[in-house]
Amino acid sequence: MLRAPRHPPESGRSPGLPSALSCRTGRSRSRCPVGRPLAQGAQGGRAGEEDAAAPGAAGVVSMGPVGRQSPAPLPVPAGGSCLILLFCLRLGAPCPQSCQCPEHAGAVAVHCSARGLQEIPRDIPANAVLLKLDANKIAHVPNGAFQHLNQLRELDLSQNTIETIGPAAFAGLAGGLRLLDLSHNRIRRIPKDALGKLSAKIRLSHNPLHCECALQEALWELKLDPESVDEIACHTAAREEYVGKPLIQALDSGVSFCSTHHKTTDVAMLVTMFGWFAMVITYVVYYVRQNQEDARKHLEYLKSLPSAPVAKDPVSPVP
Repeated sequence: MLRAPRHPPESGRSPGLPSALSCRTGRSRSRCPVGRPLAQGAQGGRAGEEDAAAPGAAGVVSMGPVGRQSPAPLPVPAGGSCLILLFCLRLGAPCPQSCQCPEHAGAVAVHCSARGLQEIPRDIPANAVLLKLDANKIAHVPNGAFQHLNQLRELDLSQNTIETIGPAAFAGLAGGLRLLDLSHNRIRRIPKDALGKLSAKIRLSHNPLHCECALQEALWELKLDPESVDEIACHTAAREEYVGKPLIQALDSGVSFCSTHHKTTDVAMLVTMFGWFAMVITYVVYYVRQNQEDARKHLEYLKSLPSAPVAKDPVSPVP
């Protein structure tokens, strides 16, 4: 049984209860009554009923009969709907930690530039069309690093420390990739198996490339970016006179690093064949001389044997 307060409340408000403004601003949330309009006071006027019926009123829950209160919902802070929306978007399209993934018309651009990454993130959204991993510390591109990104159109791996690339590093990108930037890295030899199947424009400038026959053969199968192709230079070369010079300029002048390779191979094969021929001739000469020596010894042995007298048959008388 409820007791009436001994002293009438001042200004039409029950003692011990915070004002509606305090409850709405969160200053006295712990003391706000659950299941009753915040603006309801001693007057119990129409203002309390309007607050109780107003949709979206903070802390207002509809009441049932006296003594029975409906369960209070979890409080939603200001801007909670926006946070929930962003959370749902992150669940639908995860974004690597410390990266930004703006989305436009269902396509995601993943920006991970200058994040200090030492390896390629694994939680890249599958609907990414642009992936920027430039200005990091990535040293190796493993096999299958982008195999789930079949919608990727542009991949930027420039300004890293890449030295090795797996033969299947870009598997799954052959059909859709349009631009691959590998400039400003530490690549010395082009992985023919990794880049040969791509139809994208490839940037290889500012890498310490070793100009040799294998590099020349690999470049024949690549689609180099025309804007940066003149910046591909020989850091080292099979022929010393081309060290530090643009590779394309040397190839356009008719230089072939494979000709030197083929000449060296031909000379090696000629030397090998001559060696085998000399061995065969030496064996034949040795065999002939050995047979002659054996024949001479055998003949001397036969001459050393004593000769036996020949018996003469007596002449039989003529009958």
